[in-house]
Amino acid sequence: MRLSRSAFLIVPLLFSMGVAGAAEGRTLTPHRAVYDLALLEANDDSDIGGLTGRWVFEFSGSACEGYTLKSRIVMRFEMPDGPNLVDQQVTSFEDAEGKTLRFVTKSFVDEELENEVRGTARLKDGSTVVEYEQPERTEKKFAPTLFPTAQLRELLGKAEAGERFYQSAIFDGTEFADKAVLVSVVVGDPKPVSDDDPEKKVLGDLAKDDFRPVTAAYFDGEEAEGEETSDYNVSFKLHEGGVQRDMVIRYADYSMTAKLVDLSVFKPEPCEPEKG
Repeated sequence: MRLSRSAFLIVPLLFSMGVAGAAEGRTLTPHRAVYDLALLEANDDSDIGGLTGRWVFEFSGSACEGYTLKSRIVMRFEMPDGPNLVDQQVTSFEDAEGKTLRFVTKSFVDEELENEVRGTARLKDGSTVVEYEQPERTEKKFAPTLFPTAQLRELLGKAEAGERFYQSAIFDGTEFADKAVLVSVVVGDPKPVSDDDPEKKVLGDLAKDDFRPVTAAYFDGEEAEGEETSDYNVSFKLHEGGVQRDMVIRYADYSMTAKLVDLSVFKPEPCEPEKG
């Protein structure tokens, strides 16, 4: 069974100096978001009879010290031979310049550790260099990428600049990878939160602000019948500062929704003045 990638986000999305420089001063919103997960649809040959779950996502830090991301997704799949419980836990730290990412991802199935990915990724000499500690000690080197926070800054910057479609190369540390993941992003025009929006009450003050509809398709580089097909895609509503909600995550054999049910917004950590 495929485990969900959490920096979707991210999770929550190429890092040219012009775009990055324009977005570096942007204030990202430290927050804790809780989402309820549910099956939207499943193909007849998927064997998935149902899906429920919860996702807790925490984002903290500052543009001075760097950013910490913590994510835990717990999903219960109803299968012909009984339920499967999938638990994915992600912790990462990205420096303020977006040049170093330390990451740990643990994936459990029915409470047994199935996979652990741990290491440090750096942008160095025009490449992304990943030093893995788990599942094995090895080094991978591939084309330059964006890490999760830089990815989010890019998305917000391009949306503000009026760009409606772009592509990027990303690395988030959730998989043991030897190449970048490519993402194609479509950004819509700003829209107000409607009175009948089921997530409006949870948004608090953010309900007064516009959001942008976003769709991101992720590609692993493999081709099917001569055409490259996305590994999965995510649609969501993006608020200024990086809060994401009302998600639909589509895989080849099933899709699920992630609805915001709780949101806590925190004040950004102040930067310490430089010592003279």
